[in-house]
Amino acid sequence: MAIEAFLGTRPQKAFLFTVLIQAVVVLAMVGIIYGKVTSSIDPSDVATIPCYLALFAFAEIFETIITVDALKLRNTIQLIGILFFHCGMIVMSSLQIYQTRLALVTDENSDCYARCSGPNSLFAFVLKFLIIIPVVLALSLVVLIWVTRSLFLEFGWAVFHAIGADPKRKAMYQYYQIMICLLKFDFFCFTGVTMQLLILVLTSHKAEFVMTIVAIPVVLALLIICGLALKREWTPLMVFSLCLMIAAETYFIYKLIRVYQPQTAYRYVQVRGSLTTFLIVAALLLLATFAVGIRCFADFGRGLKESKMKDPEQHRAQKAATTISGTPGMTEQGSGLGIQRTFSIE
Repeated sequence: MAIEAFLGTRPQKAFLFTVLIQAVVVLAMVGIIYGKVTSSIDPSDVATIPCYLALFAFAEIFETIITVDALKLRNTIQLIGILFFHCGMIVMSSLQIYQTRLALVTDENSDCYARCSGPNSLFAFVLKFLIIIPVVLALSLVVLIWVTRSLFLEFGWAVFHAIGADPKRKAMYQYYQIMICLLKFDFFCFTGVTMQLLILVLTSHKAEFVMTIVAIPVVLALLIICGLALKREWTPLMVFSLCLMIAAETYFIYKLIRVYQPQTAYRYVQVRGSLTTFLIVAALLLLATFAVGIRCFADFGRGLKESKMKDPEQHRAQKAATTISGTPGMTEQGSGLGIQRTFSIE
């Protein structure tokens, strides 16, 4: 059985098509909500809504990108990560209804338009679009779970071609896939934290604003360097990356303390719930990344480097070239378009 080409099977196409369709629908709903709110109310009065909507739009774009990446790399671990990430978006979209009401509705009794909760109010208008988002995400999750079953079988064969049947090499490769997947989700969580801090909190506090700006390239460099060191098995860079992870973990813990510290808590009132969630998830993910990174570091020099350097598409092309040129035990029968390949066990 040959390795299937990227988007060469129905399950791959179905998975990507589902993600793209739900992304288009959700982004359309986000655009409608943002346009209606900002045209009715001064954005500075409801700054949390544009921020939350921007986060959700970024989450949709991020999911689409890592879906293409997972399908191209045949990364079964990343497919599981996408499903969990999708569940997180369903929870986030459900909470968004409450967050939007909290930001928009300031008068429960009146029947005004902009800041009330009546049937003709702004909130009543955007509510139906807010409800559509988790419904669409939930329906797409059902399809994704169903398609993932087929992709597991397909991608398992691709991994077999890449590393063989050795259980030890398979375990090492799985840890490598987990590490790569964690680095990508670390990027999302860090970006989510940074967006909230820069948009809503730190614009009027110069010292912390500068600290956050400086942290952006440092953390991004950490993720890129770690990915390169892991793939090419560069020991010095991997050690450096693990040390930077400790520094980044300290940064997240420091920010979490600042959110609830009495002297600074007032700055984070608007985003305390979402920012706390992002900080805790980011800290836990980074801790898991550090632990898995040590495990992957211990596997350096054990014969997995060649499999890391070639993605499944390269393995497929190489296998196809070898097959066409002729391999021991394979013969071709027929000519023209009617070629039949048969295997011999001799």
